[in-house]
Amino acid sequence: MTLSIWRYAHLALAIISSLFLLILSITGVILAIDAINEKTPAYRIDDFESISLAQSIPVLSKVYPEIIELSVDHNGFVSLDGSDADGNNVKAYIDPRDGQILGPLKPKSQFIQWNIALHRSLFLKETGRIIVGIVSFLLLLIALSGTILIIKRQQGIRHFFAKINRDFFAQYFHVVTGRLFLVPVIVIALTGTYLFLIRIGFIGAANSETAHAPASVDEAAALEPGEFPVFQQTRFPEMEKLEFPFMPDDPDEHYVLKLRDRSLTISQLSGEVVAESRYPYSVIMEKLSLDLHTGRTNVLWAIILGFASLNIVAFIYTGFEVTFRRTRTRIRNRFKAENAEIVVLAGSENGSTLFFANQVHQQLLADGKRSFIAEMNRFGSYPEARHMLVFTSTYGLGVAPANATAFGQLLEKNPQRQDILFSVVGFGSEAYPDFCAYARHVDRLLENQPWASRFLDLHTVNDKSAGEFAGWAHAWSEKSLVSLATAPALYQMKVTGLRKLSVVGKTGVSGQNSTFSILLKPESNTTFRSGDLLAIYPAGDSRERFYSIARNDGLIQLVVKLHPHGLGSGYLYQLEVNDTIKARVMTNPGFHFPEKADAVAMIANGTGIAPFLGMIMENRKSTPLYLYAGFRHDNELTQQYRRFASEEIAKKHLSKFEIAFSRGESPRYVMDLIRENAHFFADLLERNGTIMICGSLVMHRDVETILDEISIQHNKKPLSYYKDNGRILSDCY
Repeated sequence: MTLSIWRYAHLALAIISSLFLLILSITGVILAIDAINEKTPAYRIDDFESISLAQSIPVLSKVYPEIIELSVDHNGFVSLDGSDADGNNVKAYIDPRDGQILGPLKPKSQFIQWNIALHRSLFLKETGRIIVGIVSFLLLLIALSGTILIIKRQQGIRHFFAKINRDFFAQYFHVVTGRLFLVPVIVIALTGTYLFLIRIGFIGAANSETAHAPASVDEAAALEPGEFPVFQQTRFPEMEKLEFPFMPDDPDEHYVLKLRDRSLTISQLSGEVVAESRYPYSVIMEKLSLDLHTGRTNVLWAIILGFASLNIVAFIYTGFEVTFRRTRTRIRNRFKAENAEIVVLAGSENGSTLFFANQVHQQLLADGKRSFIAEMNRFGSYPEARHMLVFTSTYGLGVAPANATAFGQLLEKNPQRQDILFSVVGFGSEAYPDFCAYARHVDRLLENQPWASRFLDLHTVNDKSAGEFAGWAHAWSEKSLVSLATAPALYQMKVTGLRKLSVVGKTGVSGQNSTFSILLKPESNTTFRSGDLLAIYPAGDSRERFYSIARNDGLIQLVVKLHPHGLGSGYLYQLEVNDTIKARVMTNPGFHFPEKADAVAMIANGTGIAPFLGMIMENRKSTPLYLYAGFRHDNELTQQYRRFASEEIAKKHLSKFEIAFSRGESPRYVMDLIRENAHFFADLLERNGTIMICGSLVMHRDVETILDEISIQHNKKPLSYYKDNGRILSDCY
């Protein structure tokens, strides 16, 4: 599909930088969380902004006879390095009003330091810094080109935040969140680029030094620090560090006060400024860029940056999905343009309109017609054409889609030499005021061509309705005497293997429990096992939602968490007993109960327990079975699981059930259960056992990490050895 220069640039930049952006975004999320956690201790005092150095220093000097330096970090926490009255070294956060110790100075954890190093240089030192700097600049270009694409889509800046025409979720999410996080992403990219230029020395200047000649002061007339004018004028928020003289009363020893924009050397006797060093503008901008890039000075901004970094990961995924959808329907021609008797032109933004055009093109070929299909931006000369079929969507607020932007110019440039009958079909949504506006424009353009004659009136299709399109196919086929299928099923994405299921039971949710269970009975013979998947279509279109199945006495049992505005969970929860739905059962042989295993350990969190419930009930061979599950709260649902486990243990279907709750007085996770049973899991793997994991991908990653450690420590083999031998089965989401 032909792309505009901006879209091509946007995609090319994303492809080049996607891997590095993924690393930087994930580490950026982690570092944003760290910036938020830094502010959690209550080390900042209420009237911090109003306290001057002149007020604080005399008080602190009484508590700490020897002070090396005072510092104020980006959180507004005051720290002291010195010694107390007993000669003990003190390095701690303090209250500058009375010297009270508020907490110890703690270095960042190794994990955070590892992430900082990865984020800054990819562990490649100077080379890595250059790569990160270039990627930051590419991100800036991606953001700017994306902005231009949105402006183009919305027909100007005035409509920048106007309603978005929703073709499919990935496209809608990409545009909407792109607008929402545009400013934070640009700030991240711009400040990252600036910091890179500073660190490689491309930007920077020397400090501006100014020497002062203070009047000599008699030692008897020396001022106390609390009387120094500069200390009286300086509030704690204005300073970064105050270095104390090493030798008291030595006129050659000075205070060094480092402010945000300059450094002052101060006589310890007179309190006069001996020398002043003003930082260049680049240093001030570097500090500002670092504050904006890390969010270290503001909790709200750190949260925004965290979500923006997380959203960059989503941008990468949705962007590539949009691209994949656009290229999914490929154009293939059996005949050349100059030999075609029927020309099919498609104007499509995301590929769906091209799908309809291609369906017609394939039928014409099958009927023996010399059909040629092309994008509207490929319009040329068709000397043998008798019919021209134009299928086009409308992009943004009534303009041409990406592969039809030049159609008007090409139409004037390539007049046809023979009469051609034309028909235009427009695709759009009636929810928007510009419904099929571009198709109407194309229809008028063709009507004004001397060589073009109308064959059918403009036909519009709302929300890709296969039925409405089939109506056009019927009208065109009837008038042209060329056979086109009129069954709507041909013009929609086919979903095969649907089964009718009736609801025979469902539990509710409560304030403490947002998870419910639903039992579905197939109304026809349907073969399935616990661990298979059920695909439902809650919106009645091609959008699928998947749920892992538990087989419960011939019924399909699902365990579902009800999400606010959740498409699939909301649809299932509103069902009542005796209601019916159509769904598709998908076999999942990679997650069936292992029949030949000597023992099986099942690990789950949340709704991931669902398939294991069915497997336990079906364990009629009494294979040793161990269930380890993690949930947030101990509520009525987990009490049901406990009762279920007790019953199955009595039937010898289950050997052991251990449960952990991550919320409460003593929070524990399913990973803690694994650590506590490390010897069991090591022995299980060594004696032909199988471990099955179902639940969130985050849990899956953590569980495999722990199992790998256990396997290496106890069995001297990595977990990959057992995975390669089919002993680790997982189905995570």
